[in-house]
Amino acid sequence: MTYVLFIGDRTFSSWSLRGWLMLEKFGLPFRVEEVGLYTGTLAADLTPVAPARFVPALMMPEGEPLGDTLAMAETLAERHPEAGLWPDDPAARMRARWLVAEMHSGFAALRSHCPMALIRSYDGFRPPPELLAELDRLQALWTEAQTRFGAGGPWLFGRYCLADVFFAPVAARIAAYGLPVGDAAAAYVAQHLADPAFRRWRAEGLTFRYAPEPHAMDLPHLPWPGPEPVPARAVAHGPAINAVCPVTGRPPTHFLEINGAIIGFATLSARDMVANDPEAFPEVAAIYHSVTKQA
Repeated sequence: MTYVLFIGDRTFSSWSLRGWLMLEKFGLPFRVEEVGLYTGTLAADLTPVAPARFVPALMMPEGEPLGDTLAMAETLAERHPEAGLWPDDPAARMRARWLVAEMHSGFAALRSHCPMALIRSYDGFRPPPELLAELDRLQALWTEAQTRFGAGGPWLFGRYCLADVFFAPVAARIAAYGLPVGDAAAAYVAQHLADPAFRRWRAEGLTFRYAPEPHAMDLPHLPWPGPEPVPARAVAHGPAINAVCPVTGRPPTHFLEINGAIIGFATLSARDMVANDPEAFPEVAAIYHSVTKQA
């Protein structure tokens, strides 16, 4: 049983990120179909999941299409109760649903003034009053959830759940635009930016660049505020210390040097996305860490 997830651009499509996280973070079987969000082919690319008009959309294993992230979240939770997409505690689950629904339908100022862009952060962005009011609301929701229900871990309800899925792009926006939040909210944002799944999504998105770049702002650029990637550089030849590509499982033909170890990949795209953030890919990190331990 495999789901097919139709997504837009990884760097800019916040709703696609939500759809991907609700499958990836809970270990549900799926594969991805990328559609032309900025190429003019969106409608044609979504034909298999009609009447869906937007990303993400999901093709169910039995061939039924499903659109809208809120519908996807509830359907997946219903089908996979063992995966723990919602909190177990009834009160926490009720509150998590509330937060997801409010995020799904609200925060228009945040969406309009701060489009998600996972490339870099900006220096000097000045949030208007309506955006500052929404940041106050976000922090109130987050603080109350973490105070009442988050004692068991670093996320809003302790362990990761669908509420965190829906706020992941919000964390990216706060980070990218340097939005003013308190220490607790900043720690929650940092938790998202350090999450390996979030980092994998971003690393793969960075393999593709647009000219002109969507949503670009005329402000000075700053480096992305997430964890600093382990340095990696492409090299022309092996031999690699691994016999098969850690991404595809096929024989390697392209190579990266990471921490002095030459690691092979079966495709150029696999090599390049790993180069953007090697620690985001546990199978890759295990290979070069093994060399470090032996040394």
